[in-house]
Amino acid sequence: MSNTHLEIIPTSGALGAELHGINLAQPLSRDTAQEIRGALAEHGVIFFRDQNITPEQHIAFAESLAPVNINRFFKHADGYAQISEVRKEPDQNKNIGGAWHTDHSYDQVPALGSILLARDVPPRGGDTLFASMWQAYDALSPGLQKTLEGMRAVHSSRHVFGPEARRERNMGDRLVNAEQATQDAAHPVVIRHPENGRKILYVNRTFTTHFEGWSVEDSKPLLEYLYAHGARAEFQTRFQWKPGSIAIWDNRSTWHLAVNDYHGERRLMHRITLEGTPISGVH
Repeated sequence: MSNTHLEIIPTSGALGAELHGINLAQPLSRDTAQEIRGALAEHGVIFFRDQNITPEQHIAFAESLAPVNINRFFKHADGYAQISEVRKEPDQNKNIGGAWHTDHSYDQVPALGSILLARDVPPRGGDTLFASMWQAYDALSPGLQKTLEGMRAVHSSRHVFGPEARRERNMGDRLVNAEQATQDAAHPVVIRHPENGRKILYVNRTFTTHFEGWSVEDSKPLLEYLYAHGARAEFQTRFQWKPGSIAIWDNRSTWHLAVNDYHGERRLMHRITLEGTPISGVH
């Protein structure tokens, strides 16, 4: 399979596209890499099938799109600091990423996105849901849009990856460096996509703690409304994994959730996170 023709086929649902006619084991031309970046910005999440690539090829593909972010909190694949393991063993009940979230929103410069490669998947179950936050924003009433555009929200890693949270979640050796979970960041509640200019709702249930200048208690009703709104079915698509499947999501414009419906089975994914650029509000 050569990299001479890239076919982009939108998936069912509000976002997403499958890309065909490409072999990610081969080096990408600059033009092809730019086409993939463009498809990612346009569709929010893109998928590839039957990409049985090595860790070295996985890293090379990621680096052709953006610099790699070395994750602090996930156990790394043996010998590859750039690759994080997203793993659940048959005797484990809790999965990683089982609530709607946006990766790295607790960083001052959030990640551009992630490249997730299926290494070992259960015979059924273990799908990932994705939700479009530009469509979620567009569906809000004009008055609420205007209100949110003047607000900022605080995001933190402490309550998810810190020592106390780590003990409560009982994640075993899958997560590391709890003492490094000291990140807090304030971002606009509505951001503008740096590549296509879309307005995007930028809060998420896992890492957002409160609105800047508001207490946690005062923030909760509006945040809960936004979380329920963003998780509406009409903003979603669902991806069924097979060995060699790859998903790349735009971390700035989507949420994702790993469905935990495969107890007693093993699921191992390799994830590479892509460095982002500063995000800005709409004003």
